[in-house]
Amino acid sequence: MVDADAIDAITIRDAEKRDLPGVLALYAQPELDDGKVLPMIDAERLFARFARYPDYTLYVAELDGRIVGTFALLIMDNLGHLGAPSAVVEDVAVGPVLHGRGVGRAMMAFAMERAREKHCYKIVLSSNAKRERAHAFYEQIGFERHGYSFRVVLDEVTA
Repeated sequence: MVDADAIDAITIRDAEKRDLPGVLALYAQPELDDGKVLPMIDAERLFARFARYPDYTLYVAELDGRIVGTFALLIMDNLGHLGAPSAVVEDVAVGPVLHGRGVGRAMMAFAMERAREKHCYKIVLSSNAKRERAHAFYEQIGFERHGYSFRVVLDEVTA
């Protein structure tokens, strides 16, 4: 069990290459990628590509030197909305032991603050329709259901 003081000790920072094993372990959770994660060499190659994207960052949340959460944030320029950028949050994961303990709340507050600093007019994320606990969490911290999300599943493609 983690106490409130420990949650105050969470640090959110840009991920580094050395963080990838911890990030992949978070993605391996049953409700996320269910043990199917990239091999380390592929993860390292993709992580290196992130540096070429303007305003795309993978973050990690640390507690006592351990990675306990992660998310990616893209700040995207727009021609619409009078040129105001928008923010997209992707690949949110928190270690199962810390679900409901404030890690996700801290990460999303951090993401929202970064979006405000970049003068974004909105911040969005999508969540699998089956993840009802996650939806309740996002609504609790101020996200609202808006519009529809559509997708086309393409052939299984590896990065």
